[in-house]
Amino acid sequence: MIKSNQVFERYELKYILTKTEYEEFKKELLNHMKVDKYGISTIQSVYFDTPDYKLITKSIDKPVFKEKIRLRSYGLATEDSPCYLEIKRKAEGLVYKRRISLKEEDALNFMNYKVDINDSQIERELKYFRNYYKNLEPSMLIIYERESFYKENSEVRVTFDFNPRYRTYDLNLHTSLEGIPLNENDEIYMEIKVLNNMPLWLTEIITKTKVKRGSISKYGEAYKRVKGHTSPALRKGEAAYGKLIQFNI
Repeated sequence: MIKSNQVFERYELKYILTKTEYEEFKKELLNHMKVDKYGISTIQSVYFDTPDYKLITKSIDKPVFKEKIRLRSYGLATEDSPCYLEIKRKAEGLVYKRRISLKEEDALNFMNYKVDINDSQIERELKYFRNYYKNLEPSMLIIYERESFYKENSEVRVTFDFNPRYRTYDLNLHTSLEGIPLNENDEIYMEIKVLNNMPLWLTEIITKTKVKRGSISKYGEAYKRVKGHTSPALRKGEAAYGKLIQFNI
């Protein structure tokens, strides 16, 4: 089991953009930031929850403190590719992420109590989370394309998420990139990630383009769609409906 640990602590400001607003914002952004080396990548996240969806129902109520656990990959996972098991917590607007890199099979074995990982503080936090909530199981797969921007010698990052989709069947990271669309209006979700204060130049871009803040939880929106409809028959129907959608930027 090969592992590496990562810690993130920052503010994440969310915006919902039209295609025109995205194009205008990106044009201004390129005067200050660069597209990261991965360009546009596909992100998959399997969210774990209790059988009664305790984590997501609490999150939807917008409490002061909320947390979730998920397993993420960039593109389809292979037998040897790294995945990321992470806890994401939010308290009074500040986001804390703790994650470890490991294979998909190892992560699932850990979540199923088949193995334990105790080598670091992050791994002990993951174990505590799993044991505290008990009976955590894959509940939703969220998939989308992401375009990321960075600025050299700066903690600021800006991301744009396109074509969000979800599955309640085949809840793994290696089967396919198919899913049911979450967004019929081609809205684009932007996140600005900052450690402390937003830089002046970025504030000026926001003012110039007149983009508006908008809170969106992809897992939350998917849960609302299937709330009360998690029968095997529906899952079979969703599997028949699910399809891969190409989004051209």
